Amino acid sequence: MLDLAIIGGGPAGLTAGLYSTRGGLKDVVMFEMGMPGGQITQSSEIENYPGVFREDPPLTGMELMEPWPKQCMHFGLKHEMKEVKSVAKDGDIFNVTLANGEIVKAKSVIVCTGSVPKRAGFKGEEEFFGRGVSTCATCDGFFYKDKEVAVLGGGDTALEEALYLANICSKVYLIHRRDKFRAAPPTVERVMKNDKIELILNATVDEVYGSNMGVEGVKIKQQDKIIDLKVPGIFVFVGSNVRNDVLKSDNGFICDVNEQGQVVVDLRMRTSLEGLFAAGDIRIDAPKQVVCAASDGAIAGMEALNYVQEKFND
Repeated sequence: MLDLAIIGGGPAGLTAGLYSTRGGLKDVVMFEMGMPGGQITQSSEIENYPGVFREDPPLTGMELMEPWPKQCMHFGLKHEMKEVKSVAKDGDIFNVTLANGEIVKAKSVIVCTGSVPKRAGFKGEEEFFGRGVSTCATCDGFFYKDKEVAVLGGGDTALEEALYLANICSKVYLIHRRDKFRAAPPTVERVMKNDKIELILNATVDEVYGSNMGVEGVKIKQQDKIIDLKVPGIFVFVGSNVRNDVLKSDNGFICDVNEQGQVVVDLRMRTSLEGLFAAGDIRIDAPKQVVCAASDGAIAGMEALNYVQEKFND
């Protein structure tokens, strides 16, 4: 019987393990198929995580996360490279079903499985991902200070990120496949009034091209013509896939989720199911930043600790 099962080994899961074990929980296991660290390990430059700045050469995501597992496991967190298929609650106890059929029982569960940005599917997207193709303006916008960039998308996130980039870049080309946006009207109005944002509507990205140094341009198909934008970067915001499969049952989800499948939590990372917590990019309104995911994990770890102590140790 585990005190706590943590599903996912990114910044949220690792920090949840640190806070819950250091606070006193004895049997805590983090289930993560690969090496702990999460998506940030794929980032080539980290500039916005407080306290670990390095200018030349810049700190990589792999270097940022390298010391985390040792520290987070120092107080007793265990890492098991096993895939979790589902979570269900039976009375006061959770059944965590693994891919091999094994069922692990736990008093509480924190889900930190995150989300994955959707790919748009244009030529060169994978080749130049991280070298001019990005899905995070907050992470990478500064690298294009006073330069022109392109943004692909028509929802709230795309428009909000275009506005964010307009504060940094000299010009932002906003590419959308329709002639109307799906974003909230106030956001659309702000975009329309921003002189730095140029709309390219009824258009799709056909190709991103460049060299070993990175992206050099974007080819856009608009009706019967091709527009060749000489920009060093493109930001893609066409939605995200939330990794919420472990929360699905035959009758739907075991806790409340929104229309996008993001887990509904309160400020204490509690879901609608007692004893189940969610942290990081899987939750509603997640900023999708390492520092925020770590904060979520800390909160969830402390809340799980309090829950187990109050529920089972009285």
